[in-house]
Amino acid sequence: MRTIDVMGQNAKAAARQLAVAGEQKNEALKAIAQALLTHQDEIMQANRIDLENGKANGLSAALIDRLTLNADRIRGVADGVLEVAALPDPIGTVISGSTRPNGMNITKVRVPLGVIGIIFESRPNVTVDAAVLCLKSGNAVILRGGKEAIHSNQCLTAIMQDAIESVGLDRHCVQLIQDTSRQSSVELMELTEYLDVLIPRGGKGLTNYHVANAGNCHVFVDESADLTMAADIIYNAKTSRPSVCNAIETILVHEKIAEKALPVIKARLDEKHVELRGCDKTRTILGDTVVPATESDWETEYGDYILAVKVVSSMDEAIDHIARYSTGHSECIVTNDYVNARRFTAAVDSAAVYVNVSTRFTDGGMFGLGAEIGISTQKLHARGPMGLNELTSMKFIIEGNGQVR
Repeated sequence: MRTIDVMGQNAKAAARQLAVAGEQKNEALKAIAQALLTHQDEIMQANRIDLENGKANGLSAALIDRLTLNADRIRGVADGVLEVAALPDPIGTVISGSTRPNGMNITKVRVPLGVIGIIFESRPNVTVDAAVLCLKSGNAVILRGGKEAIHSNQCLTAIMQDAIESVGLDRHCVQLIQDTSRQSSVELMELTEYLDVLIPRGGKGLTNYHVANAGNCHVFVDESADLTMAADIIYNAKTSRPSVCNAIETILVHEKIAEKALPVIKARLDEKHVELRGCDKTRTILGDTVVPATESDWETEYGDYILAVKVVSSMDEAIDHIARYSTGHSECIVTNDYVNARRFTAAVDSAAVYVNVSTRFTDGGMFGLGAEIGISTQKLHARGPMGLNELTSMKFIIEGNGQVR
């Protein structure tokens, strides 16, 4: 029997235990949080191996940052685990109920999905986020991370498994696939006998392969925008962590304010040496320091200090551009016009649409979900940051006193 099939069997058995675990799940989460802090030196030692390998393999500075675990980040991950533990347990929540004319009582309640497979790339904190959200929502999880973080992921998974086992739960509630080849990803997708849901989380290359979407996010600077606010939002949305999926890749600037707005925006972005790739109008205003944009720039998720810039003649053109090139993740309008704000939020078809707020807030923690398992750009069954409720299904419980049909 293949290793992946054994993992599937173990996960299925663990999921049955988790479905009725109740408060024991929170005990496991608290044990995980403490274990992460207790073993932080061990985690950072494993992470150093991944960082050294990443630098040797030419990973960009942005991807190295994405990969890095230090004491502060480990503390942040542990705090996130405790936040999830403090959230209400969704399992058993009554969604709706009714009594039929024949006296049957029908109740719809939240239940776990069962066994979840997650394929993700180089952010090792996802290993913990995904595991604890699945655990809290009563699901067993099989994780398949990228090769860049394999040593970090192995260390984190072993620590979590020991913590889970210490409170009497099956350590196979959380499992990590050790093989990081493309074949292991295919095998996980094909594990339909044991897997209830597969979630791909990562950049465009990964998610296109698994039929989902990444984050090609935009900011539209409306003609009524406050220029300082626009520059601050763009600076934050691009430079705070350019490698993550809620960072922007393109800004669209209304032509009526472009001559005033673009120099202000560029001055902020120059602080982080952001490379601009602009349309002809952008280059006319900002000069030859702006690289000429090509068609591919509008659809590229750079994940780096690179930003595409286009001057548009109207909001309609901005909305049309977003509709063509967006992956449906997060979009923003900077405006002081209420009507334009409402029109933008109604017309732009993305999971998160912002008015005068950085797209970097598309995050489970920022949305009050404790953490997230990913950002869904689909429309069924979850959209936006996927927290606990999005990791549940439902079932109907019907009670009566002998009714027959």
